[in-house]
Amino acid sequence: MAIRLAVFTKNRVNPNYQAFMLGVERAAAAAGATATWHPPETPDDPVQQTALLRAVAAERPDAILFAPADDGAMAGPVAEVLAAGIPMIGFVNRMAGGFVTFIGSDDEAMGRTIAGVAIAAIGGTGDVVLIEGPDSAPTSRDRGRGFRAAIAASPGIRLLGTAPGRYLREPGRVAMEGLLARHARIDAVICTNDLMALGALDALEAAGRSAVVVGNNGTIQAAEAVGQGRLLATMDYDGFKMGAVAGLAALRHLRGEPVPREILLPAQVIDRANHAAWLVPVEQRPLPAWSEMVSG
Repeated sequence: MAIRLAVFTKNRVNPNYQAFMLGVERAAAAAGATATWHPPETPDDPVQQTALLRAVAAERPDAILFAPADDGAMAGPVAEVLAAGIPMIGFVNRMAGGFVTFIGSDDEAMGRTIAGVAIAAIGGTGDVVLIEGPDSAPTSRDRGRGFRAAIAASPGIRLLGTAPGRYLREPGRVAMEGLLARHARIDAVICTNDLMALGALDALEAAGRSAVVVGNNGTIQAAEAVGQGRLLATMDYDGFKMGAVAGLAALRHLRGEPVPREILLPAQVIDRANHAAWLVPVEQRPLPAWSEMVSG
């Protein structure tokens, strides 16, 4: 019987999770395995994710690839799965537990880098706002620390305020509308992910106002906005490669091959000079080899 990988993302609407799933599917298919996707219908809902995790675990998949909707709320259900002897691969949002490995990036460094890009674009002087994801997401907490570190290192920058955008486009737009209503001048908007950055652009354009906007994740939609000059920059957080590596890590573990306890993929700034490389449809991108992505 073919190896079955069960994949749990926080939602199905984020393009990066869609790309992640495609990466897992491609890696699984290349090895004659299968992968099934189990996102909660309500984005980022830990109650729904708990029910899904328990139901799928009862079917005994060979391995589970898991990004928690809330790392605290999912601690108990994850412990149940691990106690049942099902190996788990963590990705994107780190959490405690006996995971085989964690695949992600240095989110704090990403936040610090992209905030620095925005700060440099306004000459190191001006008023900025943050649109952030939920506190239940380790990526949002880590990137937020990076944002604040970059701001603290820039005495000419004033942080006017922050607003929650729930990692989604429409909440990002609503968050930006609120910030615009409270602040007559905003020079830069730093967003924890691309969907919220696109929502911020929607609000700015509807209000007839302008500001430098940066995101995170390197989605195709964000790369398009960079090319159009609407979005200044984003950070490469390649969901497709991450999914492929996570799938390969699960397969290697099941074959008894070594897997590092942590795999941090490099991230780089995507701007007008290099954005074209991120316009290639995910379906057309080559499946990366393990040796290309993981050292040692």
